[in-house]
Amino acid sequence: MTVAIEMGQTTAGAPAAIDLEELLATRLLVQGNSGSGKSHLLRRLLEQSARWVQQTIIDPEGDFVTLAERFGQLVIDAEDHTERSLQAAGERVRIHRVSTVLNLEGLDAENQMRRAAAFLAGMFEVARDHWYPMLVVVDEAQLFAPAIAGEVSDEARKLSLGAMTNLMCRGRKRGLAGIIATQRLAKLAKNVAAEASNFLMGRTFLDIDMARAADLLGMERRQAEAFRDLERGQFMALGPALSRRPLGLRIGPTDTQPRNAAPRLMPLPEAALEDARAIILAAPPPEAVRPQRRPPSPDLLNQLMAAAKQPAAEAQGEAAEQPLGAEQLAERRERLDRILRAILAEPDAGFRAIGVLYQEFVVRCRIEGLGAVVPELADFRRMLTRARAGLGAEMAEDDAWQDVLLRTAILPDDMQGVFMMIARAAKEGWPCPSDAAIARAYGTHSLRRARHLLSYIEEQGLIVCQLDGTGRRIVTLVELAWATAPADPNAADASAATA
Repeated sequence: MTVAIEMGQTTAGAPAAIDLEELLATRLLVQGNSGSGKSHLLRRLLEQSARWVQQTIIDPEGDFVTLAERFGQLVIDAEDHTERSLQAAGERVRIHRVSTVLNLEGLDAENQMRRAAAFLAGMFEVARDHWYPMLVVVDEAQLFAPAIAGEVSDEARKLSLGAMTNLMCRGRKRGLAGIIATQRLAKLAKNVAAEASNFLMGRTFLDIDMARAADLLGMERRQAEAFRDLERGQFMALGPALSRRPLGLRIGPTDTQPRNAAPRLMPLPEAALEDARAIILAAPPPEAVRPQRRPPSPDLLNQLMAAAKQPAAEAQGEAAEQPLGAEQLAERRERLDRILRAILAEPDAGFRAIGVLYQEFVVRCRIEGLGAVVPELADFRRMLTRARAGLGAEMAEDDAWQDVLLRTAILPDDMQGVFMMIARAAKEGWPCPSDAAIARAYGTHSLRRARHLLSYIEEQGLIVCQLDGTGRRIVTLVELAWATAPADPNAADASAATA
């Protein structure tokens, strides 16, 4: 069955439609400067297709929450949820086939990227039985798939860009049809934009954007000037779901309106200058204390208060001036390892962001009187990698581990802990870690991602994976002759169960 979604009219006055089934298979890219009508276009598309296909909108400004009143989408306010809960929500959205609006309004750029990535990952990693067709609309896509690094952390950019790449590059087989809108193609990552086969190009003024838009539509460079003359709501369309040749169209009206309406001129209020002076220059209100998103536990606060009553800082300052002996260094190293093990023993520690773990680590170090020797974030990452592998600092310095550490260096940072965990199990002859244990060490709930990770390490020539006659897995380290004992790869994660 062919479903035609009416979008408006062509410049010749004929109806302009999108083939919904073709759109699900080929994806859509919308470009236009601010005020060109991109959000209006997306709203029209969502309204017209709401009764035909499941939808999810990644909404950074809260413009699309008004759709819920008319068409029944579930509005999820990302500010009220953690990344972990949003990933679980993304999985359930696909399982129960509920149309949603992920409202990211009120969050800063980094938290918008993290929460959107978690939600998209949940939808992407769902089991094959739930790969139903679904439109995934991402407004202001340049925020989630930037072409260059900005002010956000590399970790947040990596998570968000990876989720957007999965949506546009691998989402089709999972039933996910990406529809992305951006103000400028130059700001959008090329590997994300390149996967779209349908294009709707609105008004734009910069030469580089006009040239790229003309190239995508197969127009000559001299025709690129036409993009400056487009009115609000006018777009040039091309693609298998739209038209085989560049086609001008005007988007039709919508049944719902955004919360943030277009600005309109209003007369200024009549007020005397002295009254305005008294109002504007009045004393500012007292500053309100911003509540913490995640208040420390009462036990942690009690420890901090007890530590503050002791003259630990003075004693610590005196000790810092004197060089430490080997025994004192070993004791300090053991105390740091003990603090890190205590943090990782918490049930959700394997799935929390490294920045959050580091903050808790710093607080606990201060409680223990180690505030002056807290490792830097880069050193903490290495300590965390060893700790997730079950290695203490002294064990990592063992001569037998030097070859392992050399091999580990060829892997990305986030994979090194998994390889060390497998290497330790192989060295000690322990059972091979299960997919669940590997996923936990990597910081994910996805068993499929854990298996992919194991395959990647094997492709690098570091390990060889085998199955015995009963389906149990054995992992052997290449050139080291270390091998794990056979174990069921589908077994539960014992460390998670006991945490």
